[in-house]
Amino acid sequence: MALLTLGCARNEVDSEELAARLSGDGWSVTTDGEGADVVVVNTCGFVEAAKRESIDTVLDASDTGAKVVATGCLAERYGNTLAKDLPEADAVLGFDHYPDISARLNAILAGETIESHTPRDRRTLLPITPVERSAATVVVPGHGTAVPRTPGHVAADPRTPAHLKVLRQRLDRGPVASLKLASGCDRRCSFCAIPSFRGAFVSRTPDELLAEAGWLATQGARELVLVSENSTSYGKDLGDPRLLEKLLPQLAAVPGIVRVRVSYLQPAETRPGLIEAIATTPGVAPYFDLSFQHSSEPVLRRMRRFGSTERFLQLLDEVRRHEPAAGARTNVIVGFPGETRADVAELERFLGSARLDAIGVFGYSDEDGTEAATLPGKIRKDTIKRRYEKISALADELASERAAERVGELVEVLVESVSDGVVEGRAAHQAPEVDGSTTLTGAPAGEMKSGDVVRARVTASIGVDLEAALVDGQVR
Repeated sequence: MALLTLGCARNEVDSEELAARLSGDGWSVTTDGEGADVVVVNTCGFVEAAKRESIDTVLDASDTGAKVVATGCLAERYGNTLAKDLPEADAVLGFDHYPDISARLNAILAGETIESHTPRDRRTLLPITPVERSAATVVVPGHGTAVPRTPGHVAADPRTPAHLKVLRQRLDRGPVASLKLASGCDRRCSFCAIPSFRGAFVSRTPDELLAEAGWLATQGARELVLVSENSTSYGKDLGDPRLLEKLLPQLAAVPGIVRVRVSYLQPAETRPGLIEAIATTPGVAPYFDLSFQHSSEPVLRRMRRFGSTERFLQLLDEVRRHEPAAGARTNVIVGFPGETRADVAELERFLGSARLDAIGVFGYSDEDGTEAATLPGKIRKDTIKRRYEKISALADELASERAAERVGELVEVLVESVSDGVVEGRAAHQAPEVDGSTTLTGAPAGEMKSGDVVRARVTASIGVDLEAALVDGQVR
């Protein structure tokens, strides 16, 4: 069978849990749909373009003659409605189907009709009080278990094969692996539907994370990217909101791991202690993935978020006080209901002063079931398009300028590919896929391999990408 994954790194972790469940039950799992008898599409339900890609992938898979199953966020969010509108899918399965996914696929191959998932607000499945959630019996994708968790319990359910320490099978043997800190979100941003189908915030225990980190290292991972819907909330449901600060040095000390990167930081929850831990802990990338979304106070308030241009700049100043070369990226939304020209100008002022390494720009669109979809002051689509193009062009220019500022810096590069004499990797300020990359010049390509870590000095920039020359030739 084939497992096709769309969307974010969190979905990739979920797919690797599904792969472990299926392999443990005797399935041969690939990521190539050619020749597969059944294709599982782990869909994305984030924005309109992602939804369209998910549907197109299901349609393409159905053209091969294979049985096709849609699962993941789009399936969880729309369930039986999606099944009705997408008859090409032989089944639409939600998160609650993950523990017995193998039995479901066997039934589908046998010609049985599987009742499609019925959507529900997953925030209602867990107690309102975070510290009461660890005892709840709820399927949480990427956590590997649907049983109550206790300290010291490694993420596995009773059917996990004995040879597996964690319920996960790597589908990509590259030197970078995502490690899911937590799932869900307790914030109520007015534009975001994710909490309704991903549920309330649930942390994984440190024991689970350290066990999985050690296992990933044995599978070739050298960099761990910590992912969640909101990493700054980690530990609040385990009784310690500073738990991430304590966990980072432990993860960085896992044998074989050379870099730990934290993603998905909520600016309003980014504490001074966490900033210091990320910026100064050896083995942790001084990298800050801060979801600002906007900087105009009126827009932020309508988004049900907090902050302002000045507060966000102060936050970045605090980061750079600890580590002047720290990397920083963000995403922003333009065209939110009620956004004025003055709001756009304020966003431009912020971006012009922030010195960000990467800026993702999104044009606002209504999302089903969100508060923002009901707000007055909707912006015309052509106006959103113009603002998107304007801010995108500015973002590209500013990120290129920031990359040029790095010429002369000493960087540590994790090699990701060696092809036709070209050695390419990423410095600490460059996250996989979403940021730029670094090409090593003068590197002995025949002596280098994916996963090597070298020191280099930046010699040039091309857009957000860098060129760098080896400093001492030492590889670790």
